[in-house]
Amino acid sequence: MESKPLDPKGKLYLIPTRLGDDVPLEVLPISIKKVLEQVNHYIVENEKPARRFIKKVSPSKSQRSLIIHSVNKYTDATEIPNYLAPCLNGESIGLLSDAGCPGIADPGAEVVRLAHEKGIQVTPLVGPSSIFLAMMSSGMNGQNFCFNGYLPIDKADRKSTIKSLEKNSLEKNQAQIFIETPYRNDKMLADLTAILNPNTRLCIASDITLTTEYIRTKTVEEWRKEQIELHKKPTIFIIQRDF
Repeated sequence: MESKPLDPKGKLYLIPTRLGDDVPLEVLPISIKKVLEQVNHYIVENEKPARRFIKKVSPSKSQRSLIIHSVNKYTDATEIPNYLAPCLNGESIGLLSDAGCPGIADPGAEVVRLAHEKGIQVTPLVGPSSIFLAMMSSGMNGQNFCFNGYLPIDKADRKSTIKSLEKNSLEKNQAQIFIETPYRNDKMLADLTAILNPNTRLCIASDITLTTEYIRTKTVEEWRKEQIELHKKPTIFIIQRDF
């Protein structure tokens, strides 16, 4: 029987990065170092932190050998398909987020979609996701949860959205996860404690995997009695209304 030819395309590796300035191989598996040492083509959120991460994990790798394209809010969407050309020519590409897992609350999802359309093998690597680590640590419903991204900035829209998420949580027995720009975290917490039902549980997960990690779940009534500082600290918020 004649064997089938091997697929000549390279792979798209989804490479998780650190959530902060902790030692990379304390929170990342050795498989990530091995891939970084093999791959020279990268699609990243921002070039500077990507280069810094690669150098930290694989200091002997030549920075001159790296070919890097950025995908973020400034990227011309028509250029993204061209970034996958090396895969079609047999070379693998690494996809990197600024922090955590690519494709999760990250613009890299569009790159992955195009890779599937082009028949490129997508290979996810194991690494930290602040969203999933927060959910694991919250004590809330890990069987049924929803990630909602950023909430509206407008005061009225935000209040309406928070009440809607709380209602969904109660009706669907569903944990509701969301994030905020770090410098607005304290305002988010003030809004949550002012708007939510006193019995609603609220998890605050900040600086996950770092030495300053803070993860607590309390009722809103209990949070109203607390004074914590979240300014400029990457934070995940999770709410669940049980009754």
